[in-house]
Amino acid sequence: MTYSSMSRRSMLAGTAAAGALGLSGLPARAEPQWRKFAGTTLEVNLVKGPRGDLLQRTAGEFTELTGIKIGSEVIPEQQQRQKAVIELTSGRPSFDVVHLSYHVQKRQFEKAGWLADMSGFLKDPALTTADLTEGDFSAAGLQYARNDKGALHSLPWSVDYFILYWNKEIFQKKNVALPTNFDEMMRAAETLHDPAAGISGFVGRGLRNANMALWGNFFLNYGGEFLDARGNILTDGPEAIEATKYFQRLMTKTAPAGVVGFNWMESMAAFTQGRAAMWLDGVGWAPPLEDPNASRVVGKVGYAVVPKGPKGGYSATYGDGIGIAQTSKNKEAAFLYCQWAVSKVQGARLLQAGGGVPFRNSILNDADVRKGVKMPAEWLGSVIDSAKISKLGLPVVIPVAEFRDIVGAAVTATLSGADPATELKKATDQFRPILERSERT
Repeated sequence: MTYSSMSRRSMLAGTAAAGALGLSGLPARAEPQWRKFAGTTLEVNLVKGPRGDLLQRTAGEFTELTGIKIGSEVIPEQQQRQKAVIELTSGRPSFDVVHLSYHVQKRQFEKAGWLADMSGFLKDPALTTADLTEGDFSAAGLQYARNDKGALHSLPWSVDYFILYWNKEIFQKKNVALPTNFDEMMRAAETLHDPAAGISGFVGRGLRNANMALWGNFFLNYGGEFLDARGNILTDGPEAIEATKYFQRLMTKTAPAGVVGFNWMESMAAFTQGRAAMWLDGVGWAPPLEDPNASRVVGKVGYAVVPKGPKGGYSATYGDGIGIAQTSKNKEAAFLYCQWAVSKVQGARLLQAGGGVPFRNSILNDADVRKGVKMPAEWLGSVIDSAKISKLGLPVVIPVAEFRDIVGAAVTATLSGADPATELKKATDQFRPILERSERT
């Protein structure tokens, strides 16, 4: 069967059919371009996980389509990040294509000039199919992928939006409605909190560093911005203080004992065991909740967008992308690989398996792709709606780890009764010179 003889419906009506689309997921009229660099070999540096594993597993399809051979290295996240930075710093990376974590590495890669500009490639009809446009990526994806001059230095690949998980059975027992704003969420959490019955009204990340991913949702929805126009950190202002007061009340009055030590794993455990009414975290943690071998809440879980705050309605967003090393001698061939990595067929495979959420709106909105999604329709709806309100959940700075450690420690201290304003001022004063030094070097 030729590409042109395949109907779009037969290609995308579920995982098996998406596999039939197989080689590219791209229109047949563009097929001749794929052979232009046949015989080239590309080295690819990927993170171990659903996305990296998918590309490595299906690399043969790309080779069959293009004649380009792929050598891919898939290694655990922390080691991959270290290896990529060491090699890029050396100026002689062993790879042409690299998988990057935007919320950790964007500013570092951008300032160092490690990635090639894809802007021209994306506009070249000889290299790019008509369906791949900047406008097809969510706002947060483009914000991550563009540098400070607006050039595109990577393609947005997979996104993690924060959503609200809620236990419908617990809500129904006390006749509580799904909250749509922060006031309603606090009231619901306090109403449903029942330690005697082993039920907490809310659960979330309280652990230092990890808590910044959760705290960002409150900060953004209280009107917070991490940096001003000059790049100064803004985590000791009124928005940060009010957000932290809300976080403090929610986590001390309605969360489980010991939440100060909770990361996503402990939070998920509480929720999957039916011991929490609400949980705010990334969309990617949903599949285990619907697994009868791992969850006691199968069929009871509701999925919704993050409730609105006093000054905004945003979903704190994190994600990863795929880019081309500036030093690569095979940039155009590498771009074909990156384009294939974020293609509709690969995005459909990830989404349908629950292994990731594509940044591309056309994938999320495709009715045939959605038919093959194994997760509940409500989950997919929360994903689609979160894309419309996505906003970066961490500041775009080089010392992201230090930011999460320092400000995260301040927020954690408030769970033991410390004053939010005092702790945030100390943390911001401590982090400010670290940030300034990172921008000077």
